[in-house]
Amino acid sequence: MPSALPPVPEFGAPIALSPSPEVLRFLALRRSTPALTLVQPAPSADQLADLLRIAGRAPDHGKLAPWRFVVLEGAGKAAFAAKLEALAQQRGDPTLVAKLGKLKVPPMAVVVVSAPKAAAIPEWEQLLSAGAVCTHLLDAALAMGFGANWITDWYSYDADATAILGLADGEKVAGFMLIGTAREAPLERERPDLDPLVTRWEA
Repeated sequence: MPSALPPVPEFGAPIALSPSPEVLRFLALRRSTPALTLVQPAPSADQLADLLRIAGRAPDHGKLAPWRFVVLEGAGKAAFAAKLEALAQQRGDPTLVAKLGKLKVPPMAVVVVSAPKAAAIPEWEQLLSAGAVCTHLLDAALAMGFGANWITDWYSYDADATAILGLADGEKVAGFMLIGTAREAPLERERPDLDPLVTRWEA
């Protein structure tokens, strides 16, 4: 299936900017989909390539790409979850096993791994870039018509779990991006009152 995206611009090509009310409407109503409601189908290989291309256009001070992706689907995803379940059972904590449900149910997970580089750009900004990649990927999946959810849980922070995932020293999980088809429409959640959160600096 050909990509629905425009061709990748050549380096240095001017990018025309224009108002996009459809994008504003999408963002105004954007809602993550509960992980346990995500079923097949997941994005195809071509659709996933488009999603990762969009995610890779997130802001990145210094053009370092201080992140990478690990795709979990099919038998590989099931095997990864089984290894985590074995680890959880070794710990003797049933809540750890129960928390794997959000990972097991959706047909696809894309792990965004924060991988800061040695550079003049502060590590904090590189971590923010990984978070921006998560946001771009989440919104792109939703805009493509899939359900999606950004989660972290114990297996995002546990050293043995991240070793199973294959993280190197200095790498961290920015998010497990769970993607599939929404079995039901998500319900609106409570949103923050912005008035006490907005100030204007004055000299």
